Amino acid sequence: MQQVKVGVVGVGRMGKNHCRVLTTIRSADLVGVFDIDQKLALQVADEYETDTFKSFDQMLEVVDALIIATPTISHHPLAMLSMDAGVHILVEKPLAKDLADGEEIKQLAEESGILVQVGHIERFNPAYRELKNLIRPVHVLAIDSRRLSAYDGSNTDVDVIFDLLVHDIDLVTDLIGREPDDIAAIGIRAMSGNIDHVVVHLSYSGGPLVSMAASRVTEEKIRKIEVTALEAFIESDLMDKKVFIKRRTIGEYTNHNFDGVKYRQESILESIHVPMVEPLFLQAQHFIACVRKEEKCLVPAQDGLRAMRIGTLIRDKAIEGIIDIPIASSKIPPKSDAVMKG
Repeated sequence: MQQVKVGVVGVGRMGKNHCRVLTTIRSADLVGVFDIDQKLALQVADEYETDTFKSFDQMLEVVDALIIATPTISHHPLAMLSMDAGVHILVEKPLAKDLADGEEIKQLAEESGILVQVGHIERFNPAYRELKNLIRPVHVLAIDSRRLSAYDGSNTDVDVIFDLLVHDIDLVTDLIGREPDDIAAIGIRAMSGNIDHVVVHLSYSGGPLVSMAASRVTEEKIRKIEVTALEAFIESDLMDKKVFIKRRTIGEYTNHNFDGVKYRQESILESIHVPMVEPLFLQAQHFIACVRKEEKCLVPAQDGLRAMRIGTLIRDKAIEGIIDIPIASSKIPPKSDAVMKG
């Protein structure tokens, strides 16, 4: 099969990164970009030696596949137009702005046979893949996830649940293989007018216990999943691409040279080798392989819709007991010169 002709619509931060990785994939041909900001589109096209399109419709006439990296509110109309034109799509998360739009995308994807992959990029994180392999043979008791960020750079067109937590909703559901039986959540509104910090507990019949925290008002950036199992404690650092296992050993009494009886108990720490491959590259590579029918899609529309459905339930629960901490933008402390220059 010839190279897949791919376009990128929306060339902000994520869209530009998609362009970058597509140019490194032999089976993909980045034929052009489109953005309502034509000046930005021209800059990105020039950087990656590709073309710009004057309209979205013009792009659809040329491409085999499309990456939609626009604001969430536009995902549904762009996805529907793409599928109507027979174009395969990778849609950035969340799949759509609400469940009704997400359901329509999923329905048309199933009816048309057009590939719809959702950009839950953490599925392609090598640290997550190692974690998933490691928990298969163990008895999982609890899963704890933390996804914390500073407010600067956050995607404020959605709340923290659909900006950050949606990643861990998808990962936890993928690990457990089913949706929770019950949800408890509490949120804080501080900066954006939407939920900016949320703590969630998911209950599953027969376990495991799941707790998740997501924040975009935390100065330390953290992306971690910790698994407590009968056999071990497993920590996966999704940002630094590190995985550790702590195993318990059987204690023993020792009596060397009759110099007193001592008790020794050691915990074994294993550091798992994690391939240093960029998740965005692996995601794009998989998308192209799926378009070429060489692989089965790992994150289809139904998975994106499932994450949205659970996220919506979490948001409803969080809003019930929402805590409002209004902070005027003028009160937000400015960054120091060292931070700004560093």
